[in-house]
Amino acid sequence: MRWLAIAAFLFVAPCAAGYLPPPGDDWAKHAPAREGFDVAKLQAAIDFAKAHEYKLSPELDGVIDQRDLRLIQPLQYAGEPFNTPIGPLAPHAPLSGIILRHGYIVAEWGDTAAADMTNSISKTFLSAVAGVAFDRHMIPDVHAPVIDLVQPSPDFLLPHNRSITWDMMLRQTSGWIGTMWGKPWWADRPGKQAWDELAKGPPEPGKEWKYSDVRVNALALALTHVWKRPLPDVLSETVMEPIGASKTWHWEGYENSYTQIGGKRVKVVSGGGHWGGGMFISGRDLARLGLLALNKGAWGKKRILSEQWIAMARTPTGPNPGYGYMNWFLNTDGRTYPAAPKDSVTFIGNGTNMVYVDYQHDLVAVVRWIDDKQRPEFVRLLNEAIAR
Repeated sequence: MRWLAIAAFLFVAPCAAGYLPPPGDDWAKHAPAREGFDVAKLQAAIDFAKAHEYKLSPELDGVIDQRDLRLIQPLQYAGEPFNTPIGPLAPHAPLSGIILRHGYIVAEWGDTAAADMTNSISKTFLSAVAGVAFDRHMIPDVHAPVIDLVQPSPDFLLPHNRSITWDMMLRQTSGWIGTMWGKPWWADRPGKQAWDELAKGPPEPGKEWKYSDVRVNALALALTHVWKRPLPDVLSETVMEPIGASKTWHWEGYENSYTQIGGKRVKVVSGGGHWGGGMFISGRDLARLGLLALNKGAWGKKRILSEQWIAMARTPTGPNPGYGYMNWFLNTDGRTYPAAPKDSVTFIGNGTNMVYVDYQHDLVAVVRWIDDKQRPEFVRLLNEAIAR
């Protein structure tokens, strides 16, 4: 019952009931002052974001194959073992952003229609398809071991992994061991030295939080077996089409990420862009995701995700109270964004890509390719700009 008590604390703000954009590009815009902004202060927040674009080059500071201009090695992970990309990569677009109040666009800059890599915000979409499966009782109990429902690969049946639950995997506390698509569990963000994680040994399931794309990809494989079809098809049918998203987004896996289900070869997507792949999506479509979160899983009269699932996603994780379910970053203790409401949430991907959701102010902000260290100051300036 502990999570219910925490959820009750988090749900102090009523469900937003503002405007929702129709499918397509005909999204209503309001002048910032009409939606309660101090115009000069809002512009200051936008100017701050523009002045602090992430310093990686458009090629992600990687090695480019000059024969076909394909990115073949992003350098931010060059110190890791098994660091070779195995999924599609793309040069990122220039910095862009969009700010919504009460559902209306009050500010927009850059190309918010470009379907750009979003890196770990891919995990938020993974959480969404897990949520739909939970709401449909396809995952009856998130605290039950994964192997009670599916056995996606032999590694899931290793003694260390047998007690791992869906909740642990969604919170990145699973401690799952094994190899996913040629990448062993210990090779992702191993520490100061390439072999640190292997020497340390795996943590007891549920006891340690670790941001690991290997384990995220294990969750993606397990969910593919729950749905018995590709997760992009599930996401399109159950989430993206109902919220009126564009047709430009695409969720990619790796060149070798296939599994067998019912005798058929099924593609498995990745939960991020660490080795390529993940979600490629526009800023406007990310803003729709933010509105869905702002409305606690509802889109007008349509219920996309249950309030129970949203409450679970917003419940702090024991070893890391700043993290909820897959890529729901929380502000419960006020440390991440001291100037923001404590019930605000953010979806974050390397770059940095961010979707900031502020329940108390009925606000969504999407900013892409901002210096990660500058996120708190941008949020502070944005909150200062709200006059009423």
